[in-house]
Amino acid sequence: MPRRPRVSIPGYAEHIIQRGNNRQPIFVSDEDIKAYAFWLGEYAKKFEVSIHAWVFMTNHVHLLCTPSNTTCVSKMMQSLGRQYVRYFNYTYQRTGTLWEGRFKSCLVQDQSYLFHLYPYIELNPVRADMVKDPADYSWSSYQCNGLGASSDLLTPHQLYQSLGRTKEERCNVYRDMFQYQVDGKLLEDIRLTANKGLALGNDKFKEQIELLTGQRQTEVKRGRKEGWRRK
Repeated sequence: MPRRPRVSIPGYAEHIIQRGNNRQPIFVSDEDIKAYAFWLGEYAKKFEVSIHAWVFMTNHVHLLCTPSNTTCVSKMMQSLGRQYVRYFNYTYQRTGTLWEGRFKSCLVQDQSYLFHLYPYIELNPVRADMVKDPADYSWSSYQCNGLGASSDLLTPHQLYQSLGRTKEERCNVYRDMFQYQVDGKLLEDIRLTANKGLALGNDKFKEQIELLTGQRQTEVKRGRKEGWRRK
C-alpha cells in the first residue's frame, strides 16, 4: 500500500514526532541532546521553519512548528536526521538505522487545539514519570514558554504572544494551562492524528484542509459497511 502523502501548508502549525527504531534510545547522554538541538536550530533557520515547542525524550522527539513553504519541514527533518545519525553512529561505534521510518506529522488548528498541544508536548516527561513538574525537565520548551528562559531555537507562535503584553504575563497565563493533564478523547485524538497524518482540529478545519489539499483528513473505518449482508 502506498504511504499517505504528507500534508504541509505554509503558515499552518504542525505537530512532528520522530522516534527511534523499535523504540530504541536516540539520546544516551546530555551531549547527544545538545547536538540534536543545535542541528535542529541550524536546519530550522536554513529552511525557514519556526519552532514553537519541543521535548527531547530518551527514544523520541516532539516538535510544534510552522513552515514557511510546503517542503521546508521535510527538508529540515531529513537533513537533521542524516546529520544526527552520522554523529550517533560515529560516537557509539555502531552502524545501521536509528529512526523508525520517516517522521510523523499532522496539521494543527489554531485556537484551543494549539494550546492543548503545548501541554501535551511539554508534559511528556511527567506522563513518563521522569519528573513531577515540567519545570524540572531541562530538555523541553517549558523552560522558555512557562518560565521565560531564552533560547535561539524558539520562535513564539502569534497565539502565544497574545497571552499577555509582557513576558511575565504570558508565562503566568501559560503556566495556568498546565493545571490539568491532557487526557481522554483529546489525548487519543492527538496521538491518532499524529500517527495517521490527519489534521488535528474540528470538523470545519478538517473540511478546509481537505479542500486545500485534496487529501482526506478523517480516519477510514475498517471492515464491511453496516447492512452489507443480503436479507
